[in-house]
Amino acid sequence: MDPKLTEVAQMFARFKAAYSRNDLDACVTLLSQLKVHLTKFPSLPPLFQQTPNAVEELKLARDIYEHAVVLSVKLEDQDAFERDFCQLKPYYMDACGIIPPSPEEYPILGLNLLRLLVQNRIAEFHTELELLPVKALEHPCIKHAVELEQSFMEGAYNRVLSARQAVPHETYVYFMDLLAKTVRDEIAGCSEKGYDSLSISDAKQMLMFSSDQELHQYITEEHPEWEIKNGCVFFQKAKESQPCKEIPSLQLINQTLSYARELERIV
Repeated sequence: MDPKLTEVAQMFARFKAAYSRNDLDACVTLLSQLKVHLTKFPSLPPLFQQTPNAVEELKLARDIYEHAVVLSVKLEDQDAFERDFCQLKPYYMDACGIIPPSPEEYPILGLNLLRLLVQNRIAEFHTELELLPVKALEHPCIKHAVELEQSFMEGAYNRVLSARQAVPHETYVYFMDLLAKTVRDEIAGCSEKGYDSLSISDAKQMLMFSSDQELHQYITEEHPEWEIKNGCVFFQKAKESQPCKEIPSLQLINQTLSYARELERIV
């Protein structure tokens, strides 16, 4: 085996060992070094030169970037996820005829769809979806993201929250928690506009918490302006704290009359 390829393979083995013992600082350091070494392989994107070790180099590089994506989720770093996924994507789209498919391809593609959904980048979500082959849509990880997007667009927030309990891959938990928080915040905003108060049991059911303690913690951390007393959650305090915007009615009337006079002159 080529000495450079052997060196990268050994370093990657150290990276995986550090990851297995949850030494994330060592993982970040080793990953940075691995990426530098990968730049020395002309067989990798965007050059794709047909070197003697091209297949092995492509497979190793793809494996490294797949681990980089998973590490970014572990670190809860969405910017790193986007960078690493962009570097990984050519190995799925452009190198598919050179190296065999990866078993992690669809889980990671589904994870990226979930990230776009969490970030409310719906147009990009559909663009990425259209790039996938038809058979990919039957994969549990892809179907999970598609069904979530449909539920989110339909306003079926209960389905979105319940999907947290049935994630198709362990790496999905981080983004599902973010999505669940977004959904709960949306429900909470609608609740305080639509009701003066709710019983604790109704509020718990609406926000899909399994216990009173979870509801109390959410209110304490996210909505301290809400008031809990006598077995109810009161939103009136939150409404009173919001400044009322005065409508400049006289100014609007004058503008409308002015537009009407100008229109008469034009006609």
